Amino acid sequence: MKNAIKLYKEPRRKTCDLFAAWPGIGNVALIVARYIRDKLKAEEIGGIEPFEFFDPIGIMVKSNIIEAPQFPESKFYYWHNPKSDRDLILFISDEQPSFKSYDLASCVLDINQKLKIKRVYTCAAAIARIHHTERPRVWGAATNQELLEVLRKHNVILRGDIQIAGLNGLFLGVAKERGFEGICLLGEVPMYTTRIPNPKASLAVLDTMTKILDIDINISELAKLAKESDEEMKKMAAEAMEEFIDRYTKPVWPPEEEIEEIDEEEEDNENGDEEEDE
Repeated sequence: MKNAIKLYKEPRRKTCDLFAAWPGIGNVALIVARYIRDKLKAEEIGGIEPFEFFDPIGIMVKSNIIEAPQFPESKFYYWHNPKSDRDLILFISDEQPSFKSYDLASCVLDINQKLKIKRVYTCAAAIARIHHTERPRVWGAATNQELLEVLRKHNVILRGDIQIAGLNGLFLGVAKERGFEGICLLGEVPMYTTRIPNPKASLAVLDTMTKILDIDINISELAKLAKESDEEMKKMAAEAMEEFIDRYTKPVWPPEEEIEEIDEEEEDNENGDEEEDE
């Protein structure tokens, strides 16, 4: 695990900010991180060897031929910020490990030995009772009071006592334990859309994060994707409503089959009465 980090290049900067992202609810973190990487044309500078943290549980078969086991990728990217005295390091991983999450978080932070990290960032989803047509708000948490003031300055919602699940949350705890300051931004996600990617929540987080990091990014493509995703969310909402109706409501009238049986019984009774009259 000591040599798990492999760097191809080592940018010579005094300090950097580190933004780490893993898959999670709505894929909020991954959407934000990949969008920033692509728009800034961040340079790949290294990665983490997966063998200490991941254990493939299956293989792919193509045209009946078995392929070698595939491991998820976990890579570092670098971007020079001309407007700040701190550059940006992105760490993007395709998967969260099923074990050794704490060790992986510590391993990512070991990059500080070669690239001086000043502050770390993560983002995640905040499951909220909102409708998918509403504009999601951004919640926040930080490792100290000074950074809470930074969040207030950018109108981030501070909800007090919350839990941030998965590595997007754990990473900040490990960072604080090791003496780094850090911020987590959470985009609101409707309760009934947690199973699909949520570019709308990611857009809200991205807008806040770029302001905090003082970087300029064209967000029009993500905004377009967020608008298109409303249709899929509309479908999810309809399915959720149908499930709710099926589970928690009962019809005030009998099913059509029972009505037909009742009609047949009444008809038989009427025929029987007529025979008795005769």
